[in-house]
Amino acid sequence: MKLSLLDFTLKELQEIVKPSFRAKQIYGWLYHNYAQNFDDMKNIPKALKDELSEKYVVNPLKIVKKEISSDGTIKYLFELQDGKTVEAVWLKMKEMVTDETGEVIQEAKYTICVSTQVGCKVGCAFCLTAKGGFTRDLTAGEIVGQVVALKRDNKHKHNRMINIVYMGMGEPLDNLENLAKAIEIFKEEDGLCISGKRQTVSTSGISNKIDKLGEMDLGVHIAISLHAVDDKLRTELIPMNKAHNISSIIEAVKRFPIDTRKRVMFEYLVIKNKNDDIASAKKLVKLLSGIKAKVNLIYFNPYPGTEYERPAKSDMIAFQEYLVNHGLLCTIRDSKGMDISAACGQLKEQDKFSKAEERDLLSEKIDGDLK
Repeated sequence: MKLSLLDFTLKELQEIVKPSFRAKQIYGWLYHNYAQNFDDMKNIPKALKDELSEKYVVNPLKIVKKEISSDGTIKYLFELQDGKTVEAVWLKMKEMVTDETGEVIQEAKYTICVSTQVGCKVGCAFCLTAKGGFTRDLTAGEIVGQVVALKRDNKHKHNRMINIVYMGMGEPLDNLENLAKAIEIFKEEDGLCISGKRQTVSTSGISNKIDKLGEMDLGVHIAISLHAVDDKLRTELIPMNKAHNISSIIEAVKRFPIDTRKRVMFEYLVIKNKNDDIASAKKLVKLLSGIKAKVNLIYFNPYPGTEYERPAKSDMIAFQEYLVNHGLLCTIRDSKGMDISAACGQLKEQDKFSKAEERDLLSEKIDGDLK
């Protein structure tokens, strides 16, 4: 595979491309104009484009499938240079607001959920991505490329703000080096200029790597996929809990540098008859005592073949009310993309099955032709 131009910070690109002002022009084509190939870069000399194209590609992935939900959520399937596939999601978080004359008072707000690995090593029992195992880490350029592709596909101008959440396929902290570089590339003032405050790293709780991310001081937010309040259930849901139990995660969170105005997000996937009872809510309040925390309750999003079920709305509300009444900031995440393959890994699996069916049909046709 060739490296992508999206793998480089501006400073690194200036070391490769001379004179350095050409690197800045290329950076503009990449992040302000969303160039897909070297021919799109109109003011770059042909000789330079030819030289670069021998060693590099522009964007290392391409959109091969997308599903659009009635709520505006768009799920994307990308193919990488080696034929592997990953997913990303375009999420509309707030609608556009206009006044009585039709003038825009507030633009619609969006979040992009990106993947950091092909597959995942963690093996969460409730996660469809885990069923396919782990293949490889994504490069920084492959992480960055997802955001560039989605902004381009949705005609989202480079200078319009957007939030990034590293909550797609893979465990971000298992790919910490490339994750950190992607974060820095997103922050480039001459690029997309997405500050660390608009980037959230979601982790299943690798306590020692939470410390490493904190030491890098990238200014990002952190979200902990907690999902349980005792080690027995959490180990069932997240086997990695044997090595990084709840206590070690909580201690690492307490050491993590955060903006004093912000809170640490704890994601709590609510599963029917597993962790949706008031007894669990009581334990959660005690567990997070002393932490400036926000709890995000998430409905389990069922997929074909899973043994877990979506909780009742009444149980979700009762859980939330208990937390709020005992001093915790708590929200229930809106379920988005329920009418499409919105759960992480669904679109990838669906595409795999579709290709298998195509191969079977082709095989049947060939057999028929031979007869």
